[in-house]
Amino acid sequence: MFVLAVAVAAYTGFRLPNDWTATLDAVSITEGFHRRILVGTLLHPLAVATHDNYWVFAVKSYLVLAALLAVATVALIRTKLVSHRLLLIGWLLLPTGGYFFHEVGYYDQVLYLVLFAGVLALDRSRPIVASVLMTLSVLVHEITVLTALPIFAMVAVRRLPFGRAVLVLVAPMVLSGIVLVAVHPSAPGSTARLGAVLAHANFPYRADALALFDRTQDRSWQLYNVGDVLIYLAPSAILMILAFALLHLTDAGLTDPANGRTDNAKLVSVLHALVAAVAVTSPLLLAFAGWDQDRWGFLLVTNFAIVLWLHLRERQRELGMTQVVILVATMLIVTHIPMGYFDGFAPRPLQWPAMQAFLGDLVHGKAFTIPLR
Repeated sequence: MFVLAVAVAAYTGFRLPNDWTATLDAVSITEGFHRRILVGTLLHPLAVATHDNYWVFAVKSYLVLAALLAVATVALIRTKLVSHRLLLIGWLLLPTGGYFFHEVGYYDQVLYLVLFAGVLALDRSRPIVASVLMTLSVLVHEITVLTALPIFAMVAVRRLPFGRAVLVLVAPMVLSGIVLVAVHPSAPGSTARLGAVLAHANFPYRADALALFDRTQDRSWQLYNVGDVLIYLAPSAILMILAFALLHLTDAGLTDPANGRTDNAKLVSVLHALVAAVAVTSPLLLAFAGWDQDRWGFLLVTNFAIVLWLHLRERQRELGMTQVVILVATMLIVTHIPMGYFDGFAPRPLQWPAMQAFLGDLVHGKAFTIPLR
């Protein structure tokens, strides 16, 4: 079923990375930029050698996507819980699965890959390595503060003594504050210089992507309505937190009065639940970061799925029947929440004419044409 779910998700949302992500892949510290620089800086020598060839950036994007699929495959093979399989396969068959393939190239995928590496480091009792990885994630994209970092904080608080957990989180949080508040996104003239270089690349670079580094947040807020984005995301956020609360309240290990827990243990359990709830809902605040409302909705559902997976992994107990009903009902409701694609694309329907057209695009190479927009 997992292979079929991956195939359906890939068919629904597959496309080449767009010109926006390729443009951002050319951003590096050597070009005078100070945000979103890690990936571009690592790619810079190869980009220079190939004159910013689009396929360098595309291959990077698909390697990241493939690495995430590899992580999911290994996790599925190793888990003994049917609930884990239900959750992962369900996520792939939801609109989130197709969206995952469609947003190939966006730094969200790198952030979650770094997150999984950080969690693995904690599993192997290497908190310093985990802290370094999450600190580096801030240099991939600052939205890690509202996506991957809250999940990492949840794991750290559960795995480590509170004081050590705080120490592990200090470096990424401090760097986040510096990047977001104290450092200008780019040096004067950097965007113009990089734009002049990319004008000779083999893809149409996005001047509006580079313009991000010249705008203040106040100027960005003038380009869209934060309230409208929040209202758009409200159903997803309410659904995720309601589902999380119901799953938590129906967990027999938490609600059974005869389980012998001390008051202190119950207090710790409540603290863990609150941290997890923050990790689930934190992508809602991305409404204040930009106008990609469908992308933020995708991240809300994805954070919910990851938090639930980690919770199940920690407890090593299957969901009860009531919890399965709650999870399945949540998934069915998610299918009714719009998750619009970029650049005028739409999810491919599972109907023969659309499938035939997609196969034709693959066979004749049309699906691998560098996108013009």
